[in-house]
Amino acid sequence: MSSFRSERRIWDITQRLRAGLPVWPGDTSFEHHGTWSMADGSPVNVSKLSLSTHSGTHADAPLHYDQAGSDSAAAELDIYVGECLVVDARGSGAAIEVGDLPHLNSADRVLFRTYETFPHDAWDSAFTAIAPETISWLAVQGVKLVGIDTPSLDPQDSKTMDAHQAVLAADMRILEGLVLDDVPPGRYELIALPLPIVGADASPVRAILREIV
Repeated sequence: MSSFRSERRIWDITQRLRAGLPVWPGDTSFEHHGTWSMADGSPVNVSKLSLSTHSGTHADAPLHYDQAGSDSAAAELDIYVGECLVVDARGSGAAIEVGDLPHLNSADRVLFRTYETFPHDAWDSAFTAIAPETISWLAVQGVKLVGIDTPSLDPQDSKTMDAHQAVLAADMRILEGLVLDDVPPGRYELIALPLPIVGADASPVRAILREIV
């Protein structure tokens, strides 16, 4: 049997879904349990999952921050596939401001790295957010998708969700919880498709970056 391997390098920027996965305080913990087992005589292994729609690396649907917004099943997939710009925003402080941004040069999708090392095993309540003014500025530049390696565009204690509301006003899309530790700043092909979950406010994704040659 022949094997196929892409000549373009691929970076997997997805968190591993597993027991002990840090989740937003008070949200559903990730659980994975076997239901049928070959060890018990079943011809196959089958298991079940219990998880938040915002577990690990995920795409927010507009329904998450707009009661009348569309769900994950209605996602337009082309926005989650295509050229993107990875920006090193480490050292931005509490929020990424417009002054922290490089010249975008017609980027449709922008992903921000804020962590020196992604916190796989502990919840970080003081993560870097994105200022709503930055979202609005990105929208003016033509950006249609914004991603970040933190759990949210807004601070954990936000009650007004200003960055999300700026996304809503600009009809942008969101990826959160990316793992960008090993990705140099620059341009890549992004593939990060949400699952078509009817009525869901978000969906876990398998997010990858592929080298552009």
